[in-house]
Amino acid sequence: MKIRFNLSCPLIAAAIISACSVKPEPIQYGSDMCHTCKMTIMDRKFGGEVVTEKGKIYKFDDLNCMINFLNSGYLEEREVAFRLVIDYAQPAKLIDATQAFYLKSNEIRTPMASRLAAFESDKVMEEYKKQWNAIYLTWGEAQTQFK
Repeated sequence: MKIRFNLSCPLIAAAIISACSVKPEPIQYGSDMCHTCKMTIMDRKFGGEVVTEKGKIYKFDDLNCMINFLNSGYLEEREVAFRLVIDYAQPAKLIDATQAFYLKSNEIRTPMASRLAAFESDKVMEEYKKQWNAIYLTWGEAQTQFK
């Protein structure tokens, strides 16, 4: 029996591997729904995304929806590949939730009343902190806000 090497085999293998890669996807404002509250995600300054190791993507309109989902026990810690939040100062940009800088203030009007905004830069966060008379929170502290 003779086996022929087909040049398309490597291309097919590459396509299968890339199709299985785990990565975030942009939030589609106005059409994606929040996994927790089922509201349409509208505000480009807020939101989040959880991506599992298997590639399942859960989208959220506010940090409290995302944090409540993560605290619910629906997924185990080891199942989560990405925890992402929207950078308030760069609307629609997803950033690593564990590395973000958070502000909490009554001045922050969020979709589900978390009153939390995330920032990629501590310098930008400091500008908003003064403007809103806000308190700074780490990711761990932000998570405890909704337990």
